[in-house]
Amino acid sequence: MNECHIWQQGPQLKVLTMIDLSYIIQDMKTNTDNRTEERRNRFNGESVMLTKEEAKIHDEIFIHEVQATLEDRKLGTGGSKHWQHMRDKLSWFMKHNAKAYMVLLD
Repeated sequence: MNECHIWQQGPQLKVLTMIDLSYIIQDMKTNTDNRTEERRNRFNGESVMLTKEEAKIHDEIFIHEVQATLEDRKLGTGGSKHWQHMRDKLSWFMKHNAKAYMVLLD
């Protein structure tokens, strides 16, 4: 005969404790309260709300583009240092606000 042994444990109470980690983990939802600056795509007119920092960097991209274009007239195509500054700011946008990058700058 086969013997089966069944161990029965008494009821166990498991308590889950909620820990407030809000000071460590940022809210995954984008906080739209600080997005006060509107910028539009110059080709299709789509707009995006940006933070003041994002708006400043967005504007600097176009300033560097104009400066590079003007400087290239003297130095030759691609000779201006402003092209690298523009690429650096575009990279910043891709990293920090990919959605806005896709709408405004891509």
